[in-house]
Amino acid sequence: MATVDVAGARLQRKQSLYRRLSDLADFDAKPAEAHQDAVRQPVDVLEPDNRRKRERFIPVTRFALLDRLTKPYLWAPGQAAEARRFFRYLDYWRQQQYFAMLLDLEQTYEAFSPDSDLLMTRTFSADEKESLKHRIFEGVESLLERANYERIDPNDVEVILTRDSHYGLDLFVDMKAFERIAIYYRGASNRKYEKRSIRRFLRKDEFDVPIFQRLFLMFKMKTFEAQVDEAMREKKMSREAAEKWVERRRQHLPPGINDKNIYLKLFKNIPRTDLEMVFPNTQVRFRPMDKLRLGVTAGSGLGMGAVGAAGKLALFLSNPIAAMGALAGLGGIAARQAMGFLNQRQRYMVVMAQNLYFHTMADNRGVILKIAARGAEEDVKEEMLLYSVLAKEPATRADLPSIDLAIENYLTRTFGVKIDFEIDDALDRLIRDGIVREKPDGTFVTLPPGEAAKHIDAHWDMFLDHLPDPITGEGYEFEGKAVPNP
Repeated sequence: MATVDVAGARLQRKQSLYRRLSDLADFDAKPAEAHQDAVRQPVDVLEPDNRRKRERFIPVTRFALLDRLTKPYLWAPGQAAEARRFFRYLDYWRQQQYFAMLLDLEQTYEAFSPDSDLLMTRTFSADEKESLKHRIFEGVESLLERANYERIDPNDVEVILTRDSHYGLDLFVDMKAFERIAIYYRGASNRKYEKRSIRRFLRKDEFDVPIFQRLFLMFKMKTFEAQVDEAMREKKMSREAAEKWVERRRQHLPPGINDKNIYLKLFKNIPRTDLEMVFPNTQVRFRPMDKLRLGVTAGSGLGMGAVGAAGKLALFLSNPIAAMGALAGLGGIAARQAMGFLNQRQRYMVVMAQNLYFHTMADNRGVILKIAARGAEEDVKEEMLLYSVLAKEPATRADLPSIDLAIENYLTRTFGVKIDFEIDDALDRLIRDGIVREKPDGTFVTLPPGEAAKHIDAHWDMFLDHLPDPITGEGYEFEGKAVPNP
């Protein structure tokens, strides 16, 4: 009998949790038809024809959530204003915590930054540089995870690179040229484009293009010596032959790139079939149709020129001037056909440059700042949603799956988005900051909004008293004249 009573109590608690969020969703929700375009139906990164897993990213501003979660009817009398104040305190507090992490990461990155205009006053050994490099990659990737970016395995990226190009380009990337590389995305969805169709008598057709709303790239190139040693080992070359081979491969790199630096890039709305555009060593190649068209044109032009020149060459002894003119004409035809190939390649490069210009969001240090800001925002959104449930209804750890599902359903019904809510991470942060306390029996005790705001205020008072020392153990300040950052 006791077991039945406990099960009944749990069922009532789950139903109450659902009602809380369902009432909120019904109050703000628009008709289902209005959400059909807003609900993203993304597909798997590597398998675009299949449904992919839901992302953790919440594509709603924290201000929109703040307004909806603090409606007066959702709280006890007088608590709505207190809840709004607490959420604003929590927002500022989370931003400050990320800023503290950012200061340490910026100091570590300074030794590898390609854009720094500051003098280098500190020197590092090879082992210390290796340690710093590892900390940069680990620190930035940690920020990306907090900002709910999804990782693309560099070992699988070649599957994407083989797909047809949306912009009509045939691109190639040598992934072995990177010493270390990290690729992340957020917001894999579809975007509508228009294109003229021959089948519709050049009228425009509308079609969906899979895109990454945000695409992040961080890499460090292999050094020249490392590539030479690798070529000698794998291709069984002599050092001289390996050096020439590596020099040819590195000709595709931008002239200002330095293999001692770490580069960070952030792009927006990149078609998934044109992922190659964002790499520094992209090679533009001719498509089969271009090869056929240019080959036929060049072949026919040279053939006709050769036939005409052959007759005049037969009269070389009797009329050498005419023969020389025929040779010059044949050379002009060959030069014109060669220029056709070069011009087509140049047009491809212009298309790639123009599209990258509009897709680029930030570089290097600016990327770190953006990612940190987004990480703090994602944390606050998750915490506001979870707190809005725990502060109103008694719950235990056994109720977390139901709360997780209820929050996901609320976001779908209110904003038309389908996400994978990270309830465990949000709960851990609220517990760590003392907003939520877990009893030994698994029951959660949550501070009311007014007390929660005062609790965050007290954290602010102690924050400056516990600032960590930003000086790291790597390197030492050298005496004498400082040098520019390479």
